[in-house]
Amino acid sequence: MAKKAVATFSGDKSALRNVVKCIKMVKSDRTGAYMFQEEFVPTDEVANYFKK
Repeated sequence: MAKKAVATFSGDKSALRNVVKCIKMVKSDRTGAYMFQEEFVPTDEVANYFKK
């Protein structure tokens, strides 16, 4: 019987819990179309990210 492959990640997982993926809609200066900007931001800096 074949064994099932399981992905494991090494490292400190408590540091990853302090990060949130933020998605912001930004208007392009060149074309005028809207595009989505995705970024991983620390949880305490989320409000500052959306104020920019």
